[in-house]
Amino acid sequence: MCGIVGAVAQRDVAEILVEGLRRLEYRGYDSAGVAILDTECNLQRVRRLGKVKELADAVDSNPIIGGTGIAHTRWATHGEPSEANAHPHVSGDISIVHNGIIENHEVLRAVLQERGYVFESQTDTEVIAHLVEWELRSAKSLLEAVQKTAAQLEGAYGTVAMDRRDPERLVVARSGSPLVIGLGIGENFLASDQLALLNVTRRFMFLEEGDVAEITRRDVNIFDVHGNAVEREITESNAEHDAGDKGQYRHFMQKEIFEQPTALINTMEGRISNDTVIVESIGAGAADILRNVEHVQIVACGTSYNAGMTARYWFEALAGVSCDVEIASEFRYRKFVTRPNSLLITLSQSGETADTLAALRLAKEKGYMSAMTICNVAGSSLVRESDLAFMTRAGTEIGVASTKAFTTQLATLLMFVTALGKQKGVIDPQKEKEIVTSLHQLPTQIEKALAFDKPIEQLAEDFADKHHALFLGRGEFYPIAMEGSLKLKEISYIHAEAYAAGELKHGPLALIDADMPVIVVAPTNDLLEKLKSNIEEVRARGGLLYVFADSDAGFEECEGMKIITMPKVDEFIAPIFYTIPMQLLSYHVALIKGTDVDQPRNLAKAVTVE
Repeated sequence: MCGIVGAVAQRDVAEILVEGLRRLEYRGYDSAGVAILDTECNLQRVRRLGKVKELADAVDSNPIIGGTGIAHTRWATHGEPSEANAHPHVSGDISIVHNGIIENHEVLRAVLQERGYVFESQTDTEVIAHLVEWELRSAKSLLEAVQKTAAQLEGAYGTVAMDRRDPERLVVARSGSPLVIGLGIGENFLASDQLALLNVTRRFMFLEEGDVAEITRRDVNIFDVHGNAVEREITESNAEHDAGDKGQYRHFMQKEIFEQPTALINTMEGRISNDTVIVESIGAGAADILRNVEHVQIVACGTSYNAGMTARYWFEALAGVSCDVEIASEFRYRKFVTRPNSLLITLSQSGETADTLAALRLAKEKGYMSAMTICNVAGSSLVRESDLAFMTRAGTEIGVASTKAFTTQLATLLMFVTALGKQKGVIDPQKEKEIVTSLHQLPTQIEKALAFDKPIEQLAEDFADKHHALFLGRGEFYPIAMEGSLKLKEISYIHAEAYAAGELKHGPLALIDADMPVIVVAPTNDLLEKLKSNIEEVRARGGLLYVFADSDAGFEECEGMKIITMPKVDEFIAPIFYTIPMQLLSYHVALIKGTDVDQPRNLAKAVTVE
């Protein structure tokens, strides 16, 4: 959940490293630091508590001249956010940055203390620094020292080592936490995300699980978990240059909300024709796999879990295939039974979510017929390790609270469900045409939803003094209520919960009073009349209602109930459409509350730790 950048170059790299951290700040922002070997091979280390700007200001005030360096932005796991706990960590001539969690750090710490090492931080990372320093006393090279250190580590890590006595070399190791090498001309770079390096290179190599690599200005040598020299594919990135710029928008989240029509066009391009879903666009061999699927198991976390919960209704109602959805951190640690001919689907924006990745690897041992990931990052671990990868093409998402990644996941899932139903003979050509027609209309419909920005901004003023909120929905709109609740709590810090509306009378009604806003997702569908009864239960207890409904739903505004009348949309895409007002409401409430919208406290974008 932290960000790493490194460089070995002839030019000064301080600005490159700090800019890389700025682009990775969505991964962690408790503290940041940089270590550079200057022209006389002295280590220059600067660390600051807080965001990357604090580090950038410090480096600007005292420029560092040097061509080899490492940098890090932190999201605290072991030890509070502080300058002492900030990376890079140092042991003798060795400097280390690290993402992930070393699970056996306490045992290793005790051993190292017996050897005379004194710890200056509370972090598990400092263990790595001391281990490398110890192993280098007998090893022939920094590479060998890192390999010996890696063999002692348990847990997840992406780590980079730098030796003051060997100033033109970095050694990196990857186990469970992503690292990418950026290739230049007479210089090479590394990072935990290619986004950090797009201003210096477009050529990348992604390290595989267990890889250790030695990087100099002119060479990159990679060794697998067994110590054998290997080659990794070089890829050319076409990621957006300006992904790190907000442009005309106040926040990245706002920008990404308004990018959704374009993102959805990109998601669907080449995957649907005028009236069909192109099954081959899912991947080689997809048609044969889909024909044999009898059950779908979705595994995901956070927002992606909510997308999976929505899709469950589609899988069973449209494709006639049973579907279970489980939180990855629970799935990987419980005993479960694998149903015959089950397809595992993992959902992740980053493709590096630690729990989801672990669930995929576990599923491979448990007899799943096949594994597919729906993901936004090409080259990520989930993409590389899955049989099929159905990319969402949302474009880079910087805001910690996911928006366009969620709606593009839903669109991708709806296309996949349609393809599955078609291959299973459950969705006939007429039904397929109806779904595809709805998908074609989706970007335009999202534009209409975004036009409610100003009215929702005014509505958000009602939440200025609120500390709690309930979200209600029924059927496939219950997960949309869950997503609305998640967004509000993430960025406004209002305690919010979502319920299937029929559950109100089984407990949540006890919470209802005039200080508890209740947000209801209420489009016209088969459950509308049931939902109206649930709304009356709230009204009868003096609750304050905010109902998002279409013009056919038949609601009339009255005391204690505000109606936000949305355009009528097709039932297939309605869950995606109703996500937009939930996002806008959360965004504007957060502005009123004065929180950090893009980087909410205690959270990070890519959750690469357990």
